[in-house]
Amino acid sequence: MPPPPALPAVPPEGLDEGAWLDVIQRMDEVYSQLVRDEIALEEKNAALEQSQQFIFSLLSAMSDVLVACDAQGRIEETNAALRTLVGRGEAALRGHPLDDLLVGGPDGAHGARLRRAMAEAVDSAVGSVAEVDLRDAQGQAVPVDFNCTPRIDAQGRRAGHVFVGRPLGELKRAYHQLREAHEALKRTQAQLLHSEKMASLGRLVAGVAHELNNPISFVLGNVHALKRYTERLSQYLGLLHGGSDGTTLAQARQRLRIDHTLADLGSLMAGTLEGAQRTADIVHGLKRFSAVDREERQPVDLAAVVERAIHWVRKGTAPSFDIVFTPPDDGRGCTVSGSPGQLLQVMMNLIQNAADAVASLPAADTQAAAARGEPALRITLTRSADQARLQFLDRGPGIAPEHLSRLFDPFFTTKPVGKGTGLGLSISYGIVERHGGRLQAAHAAPQGALFTVELPLAAPTGVPAGADPSGPIPAASPTPPAFPTIPDPSP
Repeated sequence: MPPPPALPAVPPEGLDEGAWLDVIQRMDEVYSQLVRDEIALEEKNAALEQSQQFIFSLLSAMSDVLVACDAQGRIEETNAALRTLVGRGEAALRGHPLDDLLVGGPDGAHGARLRRAMAEAVDSAVGSVAEVDLRDAQGQAVPVDFNCTPRIDAQGRRAGHVFVGRPLGELKRAYHQLREAHEALKRTQAQLLHSEKMASLGRLVAGVAHELNNPISFVLGNVHALKRYTERLSQYLGLLHGGSDGTTLAQARQRLRIDHTLADLGSLMAGTLEGAQRTADIVHGLKRFSAVDREERQPVDLAAVVERAIHWVRKGTAPSFDIVFTPPDDGRGCTVSGSPGQLLQVMMNLIQNAADAVASLPAADTQAAAARGEPALRITLTRSADQARLQFLDRGPGIAPEHLSRLFDPFFTTKPVGKGTGLGLSISYGIVERHGGRLQAAHAAPQGALFTVELPLAAPTGVPAGADPSGPIPAASPTPPAFPTIPDPSP
């Protein structure tokens, strides 16, 4: 701004000096106000330019296409994504109807969809959606999912519409990738579940060898006896059909002990069949436990499953593990609806974890507890009106407070490297949850861990099917001396 004009040294005629000074003061005030107004105008212009640059950078950075139209559908503004898609510059698009960019033009089906979306957006605060095909730079159809919203001017009147959309090809590719990732995750989850089941099965190999050894040895011994009996009977039948006299036959009958052989054949065959059936039951149970579960549900005797799990763990990795199981004393049992193989896996995981925890204690602590008559693991099964509750209380080192919240997380384990996969409790938690129950863990003061399994009882249907998931069940352990009572941690 130029400096103010120089004032005459002598006041104009007719004005005294005071009036002249007042005029000068007024001119200074006006000039100062002009300076302030110009500074404010420059600041507002700078802010406006900054705001325009910010909006331009946003429009340029958008990967979605954007078109702003007036009330008649003529293009007023576009962003770089749309111009790149249709292969036209800003000047070539401004003022042209948006319908011209559609496949089929204004009179086609896509033009009708666009006009319908514009009409619906007038009465909707959130706008409307239209899927239309735009012509790209090569003239090919590109499906775009447009969201149309009304554009309001400074007076609150509708000035046009804003269309924001994304080419559906990108969405379809993203959805396809998401679906592939989901399928891969499902396959991995199934593989992890099966791997953990096979790992549990692997821990039983030693027990299986011992379990199968007795019936197979029994059958083998009986078969050798049958072979000797067959040779004796063949010799005797040879003499009989060869026309030997009565004296010779009587002597041969006594020498070959034919009467003893005939008397022993019945029990020999019965014992052989019993051993073969026992072997078949064991193999059948192992196959059912190792097979991929088909989610088949049936009534299951929970006490029988627990006893079978105790039997397998003792036969496998912990033959001297001191376990006491107390089933309900009312004689009614606890029948739940579920998969015998999956429930057996849960019980075996909990028992095996307890055995590993107790094994980590110093031998002096274990011997002292045994001298006090405390079992290494006490399993208690109780029932209420509608649910069964299993509590596994061990006398191991317990659970650290910082581990309680992560105990059922996949791959979390406190065992040394190579001793645990961190999947047993996580998979057990999922199995119990799928059966409509819950699995909880708590530190049992002064020492030990308490795991609680709650499962809904099945409706009474008589004798439960699938009571034995893998063959005959050995007798339960006798009731031990009293064990300290632990408060129930469940809410």
